[in-house]
Amino acid sequence: MTTWKRTAGAAALSLMMALLAGCGGSDDDDDTPATPAPAPTPGPAASRPMELTILHINDHHSNLDSKKKDLKLKNAAGSRVTVNTDVGGFPRVTAAFKELAAKSPNVLKLHAGDATTGTLYFNRAGDPGEADAALMNTVCFDAMTLGNHEFDKGDSGLKRFIELLHAGTCQTPVLSANVTFGANSALNPSRAPGMVKPSVTLTRDGQPIGLVGLTIANKTQQSSSPDPGTLFSDETAAAQQQIDALRAQGVNKIVVMSHIGYDYDKQIIPKLSGVDVVVGGDSHTLLGPAALSTYGVGSPAGAYPTELRNKDGKRVCLVQAWEYSQVVGELKVSFDENGDVTACAGTPHVLVSDAFTISGAAPAAADKTAILADVAASGFLRVQAPDAQATSVLQPFKAKVDTFSASLVASVPQELCSRRVPGGPGSRDYTRSSVACNTLGNVNLHGGDIQQLVAQAYLEVANASYGGADISLQSGGGVRVPLLGNVTAANVIEVVPFGNMLWRLDVTGAEVKSMLEDGMQAVYGPGGSTGPYPYAGGLRWDVNAALAEGSRVSRIEVFDNASSSWLPLDLARTYKLFVLSFNATGGDGYKTLANVPAARRQDIGVLDADVLQAYIDKQAKDPVSGLPVLNLLPISQYSTQTYSE
Repeated sequence: MTTWKRTAGAAALSLMMALLAGCGGSDDDDDTPATPAPAPTPGPAASRPMELTILHINDHHSNLDSKKKDLKLKNAAGSRVTVNTDVGGFPRVTAAFKELAAKSPNVLKLHAGDATTGTLYFNRAGDPGEADAALMNTVCFDAMTLGNHEFDKGDSGLKRFIELLHAGTCQTPVLSANVTFGANSALNPSRAPGMVKPSVTLTRDGQPIGLVGLTIANKTQQSSSPDPGTLFSDETAAAQQQIDALRAQGVNKIVVMSHIGYDYDKQIIPKLSGVDVVVGGDSHTLLGPAALSTYGVGSPAGAYPTELRNKDGKRVCLVQAWEYSQVVGELKVSFDENGDVTACAGTPHVLVSDAFTISGAAPAAADKTAILADVAASGFLRVQAPDAQATSVLQPFKAKVDTFSASLVASVPQELCSRRVPGGPGSRDYTRSSVACNTLGNVNLHGGDIQQLVAQAYLEVANASYGGADISLQSGGGVRVPLLGNVTAANVIEVVPFGNMLWRLDVTGAEVKSMLEDGMQAVYGPGGSTGPYPYAGGLRWDVNAALAEGSRVSRIEVFDNASSSWLPLDLARTYKLFVLSFNATGGDGYKTLANVPAARRQDIGVLDADVLQAYIDKQAKDPVSGLPVLNLLPISQYSTQTYSE
């Protein structure tokens, strides 16, 4: 007898089972007396056990090219040595999806969000996201959930990306159960019906499988750029609502595609009834055996899959596939006749080239044989040739990126270290800086050199070309890479890759104080992250992160150009603030700036990367190379003067 998890919607279920039985293969109903009695008719398709294979990626962030990576692999002598090879790249992702899918009968191909932003492919190779959409369509995903970075260009930018994704035959469903698009949004259902859905039902082996999408709420609202009327609801409640709706329709296998982070997934799974599988993203989490570290891939945060129990006490399989087109997850899930998970297992396939080098040279034949054997023995390293079709699709985008990337624009003699948040060994952002930068120690005391330089660039260019400013603001997470050596035009974009416009706001000294406290609360308050930490030009302060909300920043000073001196912040005075549109509209938790009236804000209409490039162009040139030289700023200009936590 078939036993369902729920009996709600019995009439609809009966009808659906009848339809499914009708399309589940041939059915010989010839039972004339001259023939033997037919074998018993199998039960409804949805009542049979099945094995489902889920192939998935997440957070590829416009990383379409492969990257060089050092692995620790055994040579012919049995010693682990440093072996360099190419890892990932979307043509390898496509090839892995095709090859793995061909080996299994019931396959879902899923993308758990944050496809866009992060490299020049996003905004220098065509329309924003065009290259990503084109490469994703070489896989032809069965569904994608929206990540926070899908909203970096606002609702209109997201709509354009989905249009590009749907330009071909794939028509990948785009999911998010907890987003409500505002009345004026380009993605409001009245203007774009069905373009973003809360869930979708797909059929494998004649059985319905429900897919539910989730987008991390607070982070997207605060740290991306959805339209003002677009809102994100509680992830758990939204997921449960969709699960209940699917279950009422007779769907007893539920996959939640969750762009909320591994730790958050582990928190909500025990609160959800009816969920079977969670395919995650957002936290860029590497899952798998401890040997991933031994082989030099990275340090796994948990098992692949991670098994938990839902609110019903039933098994749930949780997976995530790291980041940047390096891993394709392959999850095998066994369901019983009731739709309950009986087992799950799988592999995080790390996609590598077999073009190995040791100390810059090809290995000897015996060593290569040993290396390949060790790769195979690992169970997770996968030698993967790029897919020819995907390589061809990528080529015109790559040509544009390569042309842009080629031009040298600056020289950096001493590393401009990247650090979002100050702090010494063991602090929340310590590992972001290189060993050399941490040894120098300035980043521990004052934060990132490159973050501070970007904020200073905004201030100086504003004063030179855009009507002037007293202070500037840049959140630490908006500056993505350090700089050292020769700097190309591409590198400049990589520093500030999100394509934000600069605005000028007239703010009071009291609002400046509140603005800084907003940034600190977004870092140190409940659910905080490192990205919002404030960097400013012409503004400096002391920080005690251990203090209560609203009191973490003290001794705030503003640089006075007239006297060339630092003066205490005047709470009653109005200052001109040069700031990214993202922060000006409340991004990264800067709610004080979002509340500045329209009469006191102006869109300057200049791109952040162009402002940074303008600053670079004005620096003194190296007499030999002729390139502008970017040097460390004086410590007196760093916004964080002292730091404790």
